[in-house]
Amino acid sequence: MTKQNKSNPAQNDAEFEDQINELDQSEIEDQAEDNKEESEPNLDEELQKERNNFLRLFAEFENYKKRTSKERIELYSTANRELMTALLPILDDFERGLKELEKSDDDALFQGMQLIYNKFKNTLTTKGLKEVEVKMGDVFDAEIHEAISQVPAPSDDLKGKIYDVVEKGYKLGDTIVRFPKVVTCL
Repeated sequence: MTKQNKSNPAQNDAEFEDQINELDQSEIEDQAEDNKEESEPNLDEELQKERNNFLRLFAEFENYKKRTSKERIELYSTANRELMTALLPILDDFERGLKELEKSDDDALFQGMQLIYNKFKNTLTTKGLKEVEVKMGDVFDAEIHEAISQVPAPSDDLKGKIYDVVEKGYKLGDTIVRFPKVVTCL
């Protein structure tokens, strides 16, 4: 040690503390810069991660809305289809009753039943029910018709064709709710 250092120990301690403070301050600044450099990529990565999570949640919610909307429409159409299927036997009974009333002499009763039948059928038509058009001589199509019986063809031109319609078929929109029951020729 020099003479100066020996003579004033308080000054030496103060200088030593200043040097230590300077070293500590520079280390702290270096560490802060290192942490800042490390935290910036972490923040960017975290931001990107949160954006991805948000986009996934948003897409999942949009899919949920579409799915529930589709299910709701399907539920209504299924309920409508079931109701129409339940009403078809009543329509058939009306038609059979009208055929029998047509044979009777009571014209007023026939006209009253005809009015009720027309109103009922028009209501079903407005709800989307359509009759599947089938007549004798049409070509049998297994996609559209239901064969309940086969008879020998009276002529060669009727082979593979419809001979008789036993029960009418109906469509609800584009979906067949009841296939027409037909007799085909061999």
